Amino acid sequence: MSERGQAFGSFVERAARKIPDPVIIFMVFLPAALLVSMLMGGHEFETIGVGGEPVTHTIKAMYEAEHVRWLFDNALVDNWLAFGNGVLGVILVVMLAIGIAESSGLFGALIKRVGLNLPSKWLPLLLVFLGIMSSVATDAGYLVLIPLAGLLYAGIGQNPLIGMAAAFAGVSAGFSANLMPGSVDVIIGMNAQAFAEAQGVPFENTLGQPLNPATMNYWFILTSTFVLAILGAWVTLRWVKPRLENQSWVVPEEVNFDEFQLTDAERRGLRASFLGVLVSLAVVFGLGYGPLSSYTDEAGNVVRPYLNNIILLISFFFAITGVFFGVAAGKFKRTWDVVQAMVGQMNTLGYVMVLTFFCYNFLGVLSYSGLGQYITYLGSEGLLALGLQNYPILLIIGFIFTTALINLFVGGLTSKWMLLGPIFIPMLYFVNSDMTPDLVAAAYRVADSSTNIITPMMTYAGVILAFMRKYKPEMTFGDMLLIMVPYSIAFLLVWTALLVGFIVLGIPLGF
Repeated sequence: MSERGQAFGSFVERAARKIPDPVIIFMVFLPAALLVSMLMGGHEFETIGVGGEPVTHTIKAMYEAEHVRWLFDNALVDNWLAFGNGVLGVILVVMLAIGIAESSGLFGALIKRVGLNLPSKWLPLLLVFLGIMSSVATDAGYLVLIPLAGLLYAGIGQNPLIGMAAAFAGVSAGFSANLMPGSVDVIIGMNAQAFAEAQGVPFENTLGQPLNPATMNYWFILTSTFVLAILGAWVTLRWVKPRLENQSWVVPEEVNFDEFQLTDAERRGLRASFLGVLVSLAVVFGLGYGPLSSYTDEAGNVVRPYLNNIILLISFFFAITGVFFGVAAGKFKRTWDVVQAMVGQMNTLGYVMVLTFFCYNFLGVLSYSGLGQYITYLGSEGLLALGLQNYPILLIIGFIFTTALINLFVGGLTSKWMLLGPIFIPMLYFVNSDMTPDLVAAAYRVADSSTNIITPMMTYAGVILAFMRKYKPEMTFGDMLLIMVPYSIAFLLVWTALLVGFIVLGIPLGF
């Protein structure tokens, strides 16, 4: 078993390492798009408009002076900072707020507080559930919950890898599920809106109702949280535990069972954070029922400002709660410490800034030159030729499994969404109008999360392997992969079936 695992793991790792970083991919894509537009300049193609009328498109030759001027005039603002009505700015604001809560130590303390009080009977279920919920805390789930799960299992005399596998499945394979909207919802939703509007796709659900970027998948991810928690626990008890419980493991001398105990400062912080939750909720509801409450405009339309600004309201919640915890725990002793927490978070977003500069400018060129519409046209025609326009379920399942496969070789939720979203959101919609942006985004979330735990391209793959090696020094990536494969397959199949159930039963994905 171990030899097969090592061979397969080595093969996947070698193949994945040959794929360039997404930043490099977009650095190549941008000049390539310019070159292709130059070669195809003047080419015409015809699509069907919203009203059924034929629409003729012409690809612009980007070497012409007016188009070169457009490229330079828009590279910094319209094609980057203002892309999709400022999607980058919204993402940065949310991450600032989450950075305050994360730097204060709130997320890590919460995981310790809950994890150390889990009854052993319910450990698998609760570890997977906590892992899913920890996605809002980014690093904390990987760096606190997974090693804590190992300690919990070692403490009750069971193989620590069982608990670590369950926690890893929740943190990474269940990454896109949660009980509350977070940065993942903002990143996917805001970009989905930008991708749709760039090619004339209505940002609406199948009932023709406008979508809210942050909550367009909320009912689906809410349901997914409970389904995946139960499923992850079942896989742990049915497959993982029987395989690992009789294997040898060690407790190294450097492992300290007191390492994850709450400190007095963290206890003070948690007590204060409860007050912070009350204050933040008072602020959010005060705004929601006050200046951001619903009203009817002059045209008779009901406007709901609280929904339009839900991303900022979520940011208020994290920022206020994080400050209360940080001050009480002694992490924030002056205002400058809060500023430093936000600066630290922005430092980690440097990669995102570089990625989005090349990605958004590439997408801007695709849209302006007409190449984006042409790619969508070719893809749509290919799917229509296969007769898939009459089988929306097959379309969405095909997209899920394609994305899940790509996820094995291209890391990063955001970078893959930048690659696939601009192509598949318009393409699938023009093949079948039931393939709305919220449905494509939900399918992407399923696919991207499910195979995170079996790819070496996942950011924390090496870190988790190092954690596991503390208890089993001879552990290889292939061994870890074989432990996690049952979770990946089960999550992919059941989560896909859940999404299909939402579609067939006509249940809204969000609001």
